[in-house]
Amino acid sequence: MKKQTLLFVALLICSITFSQEKEEEPKDGWKRSGNISFLINQSAFDNWIAGGNSNITGTVGVNYDFNYKKGDINWDNKLILAFGLTKIKGEDVQKSDDRIEWNSLLGKKASGYWFYSAFLNFKTQFADDLDSDTDGPTKFLSPGYLQFGPGMLWKKSDNLKVNFAPATAKLVIVDKNLTLPNDAYFGVEEGKSTRFELGAAIGAYYKFNLMENVSMENILNLYSNYLEETQNVDLDYTMNIVMSINKYLSANLSFQTIYDDNAFEGFQTREVFGLGINYGF
Repeated sequence: MKKQTLLFVALLICSITFSQEKEEEPKDGWKRSGNISFLINQSAFDNWIAGGNSNITGTVGVNYDFNYKKGDINWDNKLILAFGLTKIKGEDVQKSDDRIEWNSLLGKKASGYWFYSAFLNFKTQFADDLDSDTDGPTKFLSPGYLQFGPGMLWKKSDNLKVNFAPATAKLVIVDKNLTLPNDAYFGVEEGKSTRFELGAAIGAYYKFNLMENVSMENILNLYSNYLEETQNVDLDYTMNIVMSINKYLSANLSFQTIYDDNAFEGFQTREVFGLGINYGF
C-alpha cells in the first residue's frame, strides 16, 4: 500500500476525531466491559434444482476491554478472541475464523487530549490449518506478530483515540520446522524462526452508535518498515457491527481486511455474519 494511501487514511481519522463533541472525563480506577458471543449460520438443500451445498458454521468470540486510569496515567487494554468452524456437506471441516489479539496502550498526559505513549500489539491464532489447500501452514504462535514502541497518543475517550509511534519494533515469529512456501514464511527466511523490523505505526480506534441498538467498532493498524520497501504499508482493519435484538440476542457482522505483502501479495479479507447469542460482562 502506498504512502499516499497512508496519508489519506491518517487525515481522514484526524478529521473524524476533531469533529466529535466533548465527552465527560472518566473516573479513576478500572473500567471493564466486554461480551462473549456465539454466531451460527446454517443452510440446507435437498433436491434443490438451482443448486447449493448444505452447510453449518459456528463461531465463538470474546471482545473484552479493561482500562485503567489514575490521575494523568491511562492504560487501555483490548483482548479479541475468535474461533469458528464450518462444515460443508461432502467436505472436511474447515476453520472459518481463528484469531488471538491483545492491544495494550499506556499513556501519560502531556497537554489537552495528547499523551506520551507506549504500545504493544500481539497477534496469532489458536490452531493448525484444517484446510490442506491453504497456502502456508499456520499453528499456534506460528506466525505470531509482536509490535511495540513509544509514541504520541491523541485520546478523546475510551471510544476514540489515535496513536502515532514513529519508532516501532516488529517481530514476526514462525516455526522454522514447518514447510515454507516459496522459500519464505511470512517474510522470515527459510531456516530461521524470527524476522525483525523497525518502522512507523499508526493505530486508531473508533466506536459509536450508528442508530439505537446498533453499534459500530472500527480498529485500524498501519505499519511501514524503515529497513525494507518502506513504500509498502501494512494494513489491518477490523469492523464489528452489533445489532441488538434484546439483552441476549443480536445480529453480528465482523469484517476484516489485511494487506501484508510478506504474507500475501494482495488484500486478504474475512467476513462473518450471523445471529448471535451474547453475554455482556
